[in-house]
Parts: sequence; C-alpha cells; structure tokens
Amino acid sequence: MDLRFLGGAREVGRSAILVDDSLLLDYGMKPGTPPGYPEDVAPDAVVVSHGHLDHAGAVPALVAGTRRPPIHWTPPTRDLTRLLAQDTLKLQGGGERGGRYDCPFTRAEVAALGEVSETHGYQETFEAAGYEVTLYDAGHIPGSAHVLVDDGDTRLLYTADFNTEDQRLLAGTTARPDADVVITEATYADVTRDDRASIEDAFATSVAETIRGGGTAVVPAFAVGRTQELFMVCAAHDIPCYVDGMGVAVTERFTQTSEFLRDADAFQAARGHARFLNKSTRNGQRKRIADKPTAIVTTAGMLSGGPAMTYVPEIAGNPQHELALTGYQVEGTPGRELLDTGSAEIDGRHLRVAARVNSYDFSAHADREGLRTFLDDYRGSEVLVNHGDRCEWFAEQLRADGFDASAPDRGPTITV
Repeated sequence: MDLRFLGGAREVGRSAILVDDSLLLDYGMKPGTPPGYPEDVAPDAVVVSHGHLDHAGAVPALVAGTRRPPIHWTPPTRDLTRLLAQDTLKLQGGGERGGRYDCPFTRAEVAALGEVSETHGYQETFEAAGYEVTLYDAGHIPGSAHVLVDDGDTRLLYTADFNTEDQRLLAGTTARPDADVVITEATYADVTRDDRASIEDAFATSVAETIRGGGTAVVPAFAVGRTQELFMVCAAHDIPCYVDGMGVAVTERFTQTSEFLRDADAFQAARGHARFLNKSTRNGQRKRIADKPTAIVTTAGMLSGGPAMTYVPEIAGNPQHELALTGYQVEGTPGRELLDTGSAEIDGRHLRVAARVNSYDFSAHADREGLRTFLDDYRGSEVLVNHGDRCEWFAEQLRADGFDASAPDRGPTITV
C-alpha cells in the first residue's frame, strides 16, 4: 500500500492522505491569510473523517468541472462540510473566484456535493475505490470517525482527530480495530491536561461568580462541537446563557442527527436552557445583551471575527466582567495576543482589556496520555505520526518506547 501525504504532515491543517493514487482520506484547508490547501488531486473515491475545516474545508474542490468521485462520510460530517463551505464562500467574498482570496471552489461545487454524497454509520463496512472501509466513532465531534482501510493484505487505520475522554456532548473513543499501520494525530502530544471534570468545574465556578457579581461572561467558542459542549455545561450548572454566531446553525444540524450524540435528551434539554440568537440579530441588541448578568457563548473561538467582535469591546473596560477563552489560541491570533499581552486588535482597533481573562482547555483532542493509551494497543503496528507541530519529536518518543514510528513529510510516496 502506497501513501502520500498531500497536507497535514508535520503541520496542523490541510489534512489529506492519498492511498495508492486512488483513495483520498480527507481534504482540508489551513486557515490563514491566505488559506493553505493541499495539492490538486483527482481520486477515485474520498472518505472524510469529520467536519472541521482542516480536514474537510477543501472537499468541494474535488468535484470541480466534470469530476464526480463518490464522497463517503457520516451524516453530521456531510452537513458540517456543506455549512463550512458556505461560510468559506461568504468570507471569500461573493462565492465566486476573485474575492478576498483564491478559494478553490464556488457555489456550484458545493451544490454538486449532493450528487456524490454517500453516508454511513459507524461500523458499517462499505466499498470505496476497491477497498473495504469501516468508520469508527472517534469521540472528537459529532460524526467524527477513525477510518479503517483494508486492501486484503494491509489494514490501515487513520485515526484522524480523536478524544479518549468523555465530554458532555460525546463519549470518548473506545474503538481499537486491528491494524497493521496506524496514522495517528499528534496535536497535543506534548500536553498533559487536567481531567475534564476539573476543567468544567473551574469554568462553571468562575462564570457563576461573575454573573452573581452582576458581570457578564463572554465565552468565545468554536462553532463546531465547542459551542454545543459549553451550552451543555452551562445547563448542567444552571448558568444562564445566550448562544450566538455560526454555532447556532451547527446546533440545528446536530439536532437533526442526534443519534450521533452521547445523550440526545440531555442535548435537547440544554438547548432549551439556552437562548439562541438568529441571523437577523443586530449589534444594538448584542450590546444590550452584553449589559446583562449572563454567559454569552459566541464565535469566533480565537477572537478573529464573528459576534465576539461586538461583545468583547462592550465588556473589555470593566474588571467586573469575564472573558473566558475555551480553546487553544494559535500564534498570531487576537486571542493569543490577548493572553500574552492583556490587549489585542479586535475588529480593527487595538483594545486593552481590563475584564478578567481566563483560559480553559476544553479541547476535544486526546492529550499525551490519551494518545499513548490509544497507541498502546498498536505496539506491533507501524505508526505514522501526522497532524501536529511536533510530529518528529513525538515519533522519536514513540521509538524510544519500542514503537516502529516515523513522521512522514509532505509529498514523497511511502510504502507500508
């Protein structure tokens, strides 16, 4: 079996792995200005692990022109890929090439996804480009999957992004299918975090104290997965909250595929606890909400756009309020600048923040311990490390512990 990493090798973003020049696993983008994309490719079939931009953001480009490879995914991944593509086109400027940056697809390609979509549940084996493929619950976001590819001689397991710890939205992955070769993510290979219950309790205690003191807690959150986890946390701790931004539309999609959630009843109850804003909400209304003693769960998670651009300036000058960051802040983003310096450029103006700024690691990726626990079941397999800033280092750590591990680079073909 020949593998070629078109993206996601020794980096986070634009994940894309080509198997025998035939089967493509993921086709993501690397957010930035301009965004980064994998090289162009024309596979016979595609399997998409989950609906995050770095794994699915460039998928519509695969059906450009007359190309129509079947695209295999779970129903939530199908829905999220379409939603994210539509948002990408909106940001690109008008939905056609020649906008703010050169987007590799247009509205026509997004529409064409419906012609080639083939959805599957977990542990339902199907044929794709001549391979037997099975998806397993990865515990990362709703619909996320490990991908097992079997050609009759070699069994390849692509973990994609995964989590081994339970969240309110999802249970951690317990899948360990037999595999000769494992492609593992390494996003948090050098991080050991507190257990989820401790992180949640710290968040809920701080936000509740802010609200009791008459303050407002603005909670920037990624739209896919994180927003829903956080309004479920708020409901569990009886914290009043509003939900704003793209996470509202994502929540609706998850409602329609609730069989992929850990507890559909708990999700619906939490949804009823929160107050959701809609597309017609004006900034004047947002400013009035920012004066209320409540939590506001809103995009964008790294303060790089979205309704957070209205809420943050409203609370920034008053230490009575709280800004609760809930995910990793990438170098160069306003969220990272704020953590490092106490100020940031928000919506085109430099803003010094007197409100309390706290950071909570609600990541849906396995940390170092979770990765090692997962990989312990594959000590006899070849391990290929990708999707991380320190892939080579992690592969070296694994080799020192007796694994047959390496960190492929982007481009060259490797045989497994």
